[in-house]
Amino acid sequence: MLPDHLFLPAKRLATALAILVSVSSPAIAQETNDPAQPTETSQEAPSQAEEEALATDTEAVLSDEEFERMIPDLAPEDPEMDRELETLEDFEQRFASETPGAPDAPTDKPGPLLPELAGGQDGADGQSASFDDPEFGKPLPPFDEAMLDALEFAAQSEEPEAQRGELKYEWRLTGIEEVDAITSVDLRDRFRGQSALAKGDGKAANIAMLNARLEDDQELLLRLLRAEGWYQTEVTGRIEGEGEANERKAIAFIEVSVGPRFTFASIAIDADATIPPDLIANAVTLDVGDPIVARRVLANEAVIATVLPENGYPFAKIGQREIILNAESGTGSYRLPVTTGPRARFGSFAVEGDAVFEEEKLGIIARFERGDLFDESYLDDLRRALAATALLSSFSVEAKPTGEEAGDGIQYVTILVDQTKGPPRTIAATAGYGTGQGARVEGSWTHRNLFPTQGALTASVLAGTREQGGSVVYRRSNAGRRDRTFEFGVSGLRSDFDAFEAITGRIGAQYSYVSTPIWQKRVTYAFGAEVLASVEDAFDVEAGEFVDQTYAIAALNGQVGFDTTDTLLNPTRGFRLEALVQPEGSIDGGFTPYVRAIFDASAYYPASDGLVIAGRARIGTIQGADRVDIAPSRRLYAGGGGSVRGFGFQKLGPRVETPNPNFDPDDPDETDNPFILTPIGGRSVIEAAAEARYRFGDYGIAAFVDAGQVYGDTAPQFSDIRFGAGLGGLVYTSFGPVRVDVATPIDRRPGESLINVYVSIGQAF
Repeated sequence: MLPDHLFLPAKRLATALAILVSVSSPAIAQETNDPAQPTETSQEAPSQAEEEALATDTEAVLSDEEFERMIPDLAPEDPEMDRELETLEDFEQRFASETPGAPDAPTDKPGPLLPELAGGQDGADGQSASFDDPEFGKPLPPFDEAMLDALEFAAQSEEPEAQRGELKYEWRLTGIEEVDAITSVDLRDRFRGQSALAKGDGKAANIAMLNARLEDDQELLLRLLRAEGWYQTEVTGRIEGEGEANERKAIAFIEVSVGPRFTFASIAIDADATIPPDLIANAVTLDVGDPIVARRVLANEAVIATVLPENGYPFAKIGQREIILNAESGTGSYRLPVTTGPRARFGSFAVEGDAVFEEEKLGIIARFERGDLFDESYLDDLRRALAATALLSSFSVEAKPTGEEAGDGIQYVTILVDQTKGPPRTIAATAGYGTGQGARVEGSWTHRNLFPTQGALTASVLAGTREQGGSVVYRRSNAGRRDRTFEFGVSGLRSDFDAFEAITGRIGAQYSYVSTPIWQKRVTYAFGAEVLASVEDAFDVEAGEFVDQTYAIAALNGQVGFDTTDTLLNPTRGFRLEALVQPEGSIDGGFTPYVRAIFDASAYYPASDGLVIAGRARIGTIQGADRVDIAPSRRLYAGGGGSVRGFGFQKLGPRVETPNPNFDPDDPDETDNPFILTPIGGRSVIEAAAEARYRFGDYGIAAFVDAGQVYGDTAPQFSDIRFGAGLGGLVYTSFGPVRVDVATPIDRRPGESLINVYVSIGQAF
């Protein structure tokens, strides 16, 4: 029996319970509500004050006034309301006496609060179950295990729990053969690439997981088929089991029944009048009778959305398409609303944010002028050009209406450029290797906007096995014109090649207008001047040895190019022509003027998908001076990467026999030749190359044959032409191909390396 102080008056307990129910009911209803069967409740939610009071951990949960106000209306005249609660023992005794067939409650100890289950609620062993039964204390099995029992495999319905494990399965798809035969896409491959069953690799934790994958794949197939125009399609799935108890396996079947393929019965583009009138009509790529293919519909809308802004309609918008299907005829009616907006011309620039480029500079970079018909592609070009400067961390370029009339119903638009400055400094390093050129590492520091706008200063250091030096260069980009650059630089370089040794100081300036990956131009040019002072180890024919000579050289240079190729770094079609002319004079006991000229041509032909045949030719000459009066570093050479592969750097052409510095006459085991052949350069050169390039994905291979020779005369003699052949491997990246070539000389002669290696970014030519 409970202690007396735990009894409450019945009225007080009922009142408290009523308050608890009225306060808690809405929350309980919300938590247990089934979305498929909405539950409504008539109780009012507690006020904010009541919620705060209930949430406060104090003795006074409610004030007396609030408590009395929340007491529900009970019958005060009912005498039962004032009677004390009976004990649990008395309740069980009374319940046993009032319930027919109920067992008598024990008198020596408190019995269970609730009776045993009545007949018809027996346990698994046929005995009546009591709430004291330990079975009621066991947790329910996991849902997936319960679902696993639903699939009975042959001869394993009595499979012990210990043998349950990973479920293996296969999947089979039938019924889409007709679809694959009609469409240009392989629907089976497309399905396999997205299928949950395929990605599961034939293994599932249980049948519930397998069933979920099967349902997902049925929905996937419906989407894929509808995207190709099959809207009356049925996709069914089932799971069957096979195998012995210890090797159970499930087979998931997906069966497709395709109906007719829907086609366009009508195509309507609802748009305002345009100039020219057929602007939109010419952009429509769909025809009545074509199958309703989702990707073609989206592509057509993308074309319209592109054509309008590129032809003077910057604010054109594509509305919500409407396709109404007719199940009886297997056709659909397509309607697309288009809002063209006002026709516009380019107006002025406006700048916002932490600006790097002011309006004047933006006008130089942009490829359009005020008054030009609006073309969105020019804004895309401006965006790429601004990104290429690397001076902005973020920016946006967009057209804004002004309402300013430009005549003929056309308006001006303002081009708003919102900018945020980025870090202007860069530290960079490059490394490379070439046979004959040796290994080299170059590091540089650049401030890209030290002299606004786009006035950059770069300091660099070169360290290599054959070259060492440093330079400081001032470079102003977009100098008065897009992609025109002015450079002024000072450099010092020590070179130690087989052909010559030199220590050279240079001061030079140049204007250039060149192609970039963003804007490849048909015509390019460069012109400038330079002054050099050089101490070089030149071969004296009369003395038969190398002697140090000092040269002072003043030179002008002019270069012009014509380019019809499709890309800058990886051309596949078209041709290029380039001419370099350098009038210069050498001071070596007197002034000796001469002209250096080099002419290059290359062509590219796409023989098939992935295969390009490329060819190159070069001819060069020096007119007006004998070879002895020309500094060795200014003579013409051939051999190496970008020249005649298969030979060492500058190794072709006239050579003289000189003592071998590696020969040790005191070593009785010495095997080296006491003399070596050293190239001395010439006054004319010819080169040619033929190459087959094959690309597969992001990789490629190339096979090539190069030819060339250097001559002492001012005109090529076309005699003793040497050949080299080799293979190249390429990796195509976003900035161009990275290439490694390995070549060997044909009819190799003494002193020539068997293998020569060349590494480059971009194609060899």
